Amino acid sequence: MVIQRENIKMVSKLGVIVLAMFGFGYGLVPLYRAICEMTGINVLALGDKRIPGATSKLPANTQVDLTRSITVEFDTNARGPWHFKPALSTLKVHPGELTTVMYEFQNTQNRTMSAQAIPSYAPAQAGAHFNKLECFCFQQYTLAPGEKKQWPVAFVIDPKLSKDVQTITLSYTFFEVGGRTPAAPQAVNLTGSKTSGV
Repeated sequence: MVIQRENIKMVSKLGVIVLAMFGFGYGLVPLYRAICEMTGINVLALGDKRIPGATSKLPANTQVDLTRSITVEFDTNARGPWHFKPALSTLKVHPGELTTVMYEFQNTQNRTMSAQAIPSYAPAQAGAHFNKLECFCFQQYTLAPGEKKQWPVAFVIDPKLSKDVQTITLSYTFFEVGGRTPAAPQAVNLTGSKTSGV
């Protein structure tokens, strides 16, 4: 009997502790927000509310070099019977400016195919300063017969690119991956009979 009463007391105490912990955890988020708003610490906690002292105009991106422009030419090569082209052939951009260009692709064959694009740059030194944030060249794609797709390339040209470079050509070669492998050629020996190639 004594042990049973002690067990009931212990369960009651543990129940009170659990309720107190739940209440503390539940009240912690609004308490944190209230403290942040009062002190001005962690202005991200204000969400969509106006930040004290902030203007309604967004600050300019100081990483964009507005003193110069670079012409980017978009070139495509398709290794196979399909349609592949950029939405724009050329574009002027400022170094440091985020730019997106769409590319169109269509499988004109009567079979499903998988393909991938490989980029190249001219001049070659531009490749190290041409930063792609999103690109269809990062992965392979499978398209059904006649299927059309549009893919973006989002890029930023590093402002550290030499000022001598005024034009960059971004070229993509699109080729089939895992395509049909042709049979080995047959060799002809001197007697005129055919032997299979190795």
